[in-house]
Amino acid sequence: MEMLKPKIGLRAATFLVVSVIIGSGVFKKIAPMAQELGSPWLIVLCWILAGLISLAGALSTAEMVSMFPNSGGEYFYFQKVYGRFFSFLYGWSSFTVIKTAAISALAYIFAQSLNSLFPLPEIGNQQSFLGIALFQNLSIKILASVLIILLTLLNYRGVQFAEKLSSILTYLMLAGILVFIIIGFTSGKGSTQHLTQTSQLNNYLAPQGWNIIKALFVASLGAFWGYEGWNNIAYIGEEVKNPKKNLPLALGVGTIIVMVTYVLLNVLFVYILPIDYFIGLNATPNKIAAVEVAGQISGSIGMILIASLIVVTTLNSTNSSILMSARILYAMARDKMFIKKASSVHPKYNTPDIALLIQAIWAIVLVFSGTFDQLTDMLVFASFLFYGSTALGVIILRVKHPEIERKYKVIGYPFVPAIFCLFCVSLFISTIINQPYSAIWGLSLMATGVPFYYFLNKNNKP
Repeated sequence: MEMLKPKIGLRAATFLVVSVIIGSGVFKKIAPMAQELGSPWLIVLCWILAGLISLAGALSTAEMVSMFPNSGGEYFYFQKVYGRFFSFLYGWSSFTVIKTAAISALAYIFAQSLNSLFPLPEIGNQQSFLGIALFQNLSIKILASVLIILLTLLNYRGVQFAEKLSSILTYLMLAGILVFIIIGFTSGKGSTQHLTQTSQLNNYLAPQGWNIIKALFVASLGAFWGYEGWNNIAYIGEEVKNPKKNLPLALGVGTIIVMVTYVLLNVLFVYILPIDYFIGLNATPNKIAAVEVAGQISGSIGMILIASLIVVTTLNSTNSSILMSARILYAMARDKMFIKKASSVHPKYNTPDIALLIQAIWAIVLVFSGTFDQLTDMLVFASFLFYGSTALGVIILRVKHPEIERKYKVIGYPFVPAIFCLFCVSLFISTIINQPYSAIWGLSLMATGVPFYYFLNKNNKP
């Protein structure tokens, strides 16, 4: 059986966690969150809560990683806990919705950001079929597709080369964000009144009472998109040195770095501009909140620099997502639960070459299928079904198999994984009620895996 070789150390693994998480969400999602919440402090609270919940999920996943450091991440764990069918359904959902949609959305916002620097010709039309506008923002979609192709070719040439690019881009990204935060708070362009002032728009109805809880759940889809990807490092478990120690450390440290970064950025946004500005910005989806904030701080120069920073972060996150997510298809194919050729390992570059190709093709299809927000809402809804299952699996294995060696045990057990499970169930129910379109599409794509499972299981007995 062809196997992938360990080449990645702790520092590189931590940087991969940071690089795959910090993409586009934190720079853009404050606008739809402002529309839902109408309060700057509620927005900051939403990012803090989302960060703490993501950290709880990361710490729970870290225990699983310490027991089973294999390629495929949850796909491998779920076989141990829930069996082949549930494991396959996760792998199929990652392929059809979760991971490929993340790649598509990141590539899309990269193209939007580059377009703000170097305007592309406006081509395409607004016509739609079954709610899907294939040719809307066509130039943006073409550029996003080209990026996916180029980064897939880069990852085809080897994990070490792709990881080195990610490390360089992560250094640049974190340095750029730190400079942005320092300049923003010392510029004198903001106001502490913005931090406490709720929306003053005449036609805006701020949520009250229990509606605040509902609004926080809806807005959290945007925040969780910003944190999406913290579990991706587990997919390359076979390629990390000393994985039982390094993978849990990389997950925990990387997620904490991202959480602090996100909270500081959002405090800066609502310090510089009032909440009503971001509510108005939600009506112009091709504008990016962070770019507008930079413009307020230092004019067109600031806007250009932040647009350039977003180009770097989305390029970095897209590259890391492509690198890690293809390992799910590789692991499935190795278990004869996907197209057999996807288990191929390139003899020279030691990469899952066919899995990368299949992933790229479907990600490009998703680029043309919907807008940025549709893609991200769909993948957050789908992914949390399985994140909750991972945390529940930690509890199940503690009860059923206490003898399994655990190099790391989740802090605050059983409360941390239990609270995370309860939140995932709540988010699932809330999305069905408040975002039925995203829920139906996500569940429909996931359900397409059922006939494939029975076909493959019939012809490929383990």
